[in-house]
Amino acid sequence: MNSLHASTAGLVQTLAGLLTRRSQMLATAESCTGGMIAAACTDLAGSSEWFERGFVSYSNAAKHELLGVPQNLIATHGAVSEPVARAMAQGAVAHSQAQCALAVTGVAGPGGGSAQKPVGTVWFGWSLGRTTHTESMLFAGDRAAVREATVVHALTRLIVLLEAR
Repeated sequence: MNSLHASTAGLVQTLAGLLTRRSQMLATAESCTGGMIAAACTDLAGSSEWFERGFVSYSNAAKHELLGVPQNLIATHGAVSEPVARAMAQGAVAHSQAQCALAVTGVAGPGGGSAQKPVGTVWFGWSLGRTTHTESMLFAGDRAAVREATVVHALTRLIVLLEAR
C-alpha cells in the first residue's frame, strides 16, 4: 500500500458514508492531479453507489470542452485561478448526474510557476447544490508531494463542507 492510498483510504470511507446517506453522487474535475482523486475514490469497493464520474481536464481546451469553462475566464485569469476552479466544479455538476463536485487546478511543478502563481499553488472548487466554495493553497515539496497534498486537501475539505450541511 503506498502512502497516498494509506492517507486517503479513511477519507474516502468517510466521504462514501456521507454521500451514501444523502443518496448523492460525486463528480471530480481534475487538472494538476490527473485523475488521482477519482482513482482514490474508486479504490473503495462499492464506489459506484456514490461516485458518478471523473473529468481529467488537463488542457485549457479540455476545461472548456468537457466542463464548459468559458475560454475568456481562462484567458483573463489563467487556468490556475479562483474563477476557473469555480467554473470547473460547477461544470462537473452540470455535465454529469452528480449532485456535488470537487475541482482542482494548480501548478504541480517542477516548472510552470511564476511570481504570482509559484509551484505548489492550487485552486480548489467544491460545488454542493446551489453553493460553490473555493480556496487556494500553496503546498511545499516536489511534484508528487504537491499532487498528494492536493488529493488529501480536496477530500478533507469536501467532507467538512458536507458535514456542515
